[in-house]
Amino acid sequence: MIVVLMGVAGSGKTTIGLLLAERLGCGFSDADSFHPPANVEKMRAGIPLTDDDRWPWLHALRAAIEGWERAGVDHVVACSALKQAYRDVLAPQDDATFVYLKGSAALIGPRLAARTGHYMNPKLLDSQFATLEEPDDAIVVDIAPTPPEIVADILCKLGRTPAESLSPPPA
Repeated sequence: MIVVLMGVAGSGKTTIGLLLAERLGCGFSDADSFHPPANVEKMRAGIPLTDDDRWPWLHALRAAIEGWERAGVDHVVACSALKQAYRDVLAPQDDATFVYLKGSAALIGPRLAARTGHYMNPKLLDSQFATLEEPDDAIVVDIAPTPPEIVADILCKLGRTPAESLSPPPA
């Protein structure tokens, strides 16, 4: 099973993803690491990415998903996946479960502004919300609670108990 945690910048994708992967005993990847350097520089400068910027990134991530599937391993991925077209590239065969980390700009804005060591410019939050097409077919999770509470909610909605694992831990 591939679980894609999606949502706007600052919604907690990496924090929740790391914790969820740990609880499920599987691997974790942050889709940000799949961006080419030009995309990172644009975001660092506060310039929103275009669809043309995103397609190579999404296809690289899709290739990774296919690799995990071929290897028979389960994986949690943190990826904004803001538009349905992006989600269609990531899971063209409905072979990933999307979990939408949903929160308001009023909740996320201060979190994003307080974040250090990340290239995502907080000025891009408005463009993220403008781009967001809320999914019809994802598990929706409110991000107001604490990370452990959010993970417990996701596990419940995935039909898992915290002690269950998607797959054996990576070697």
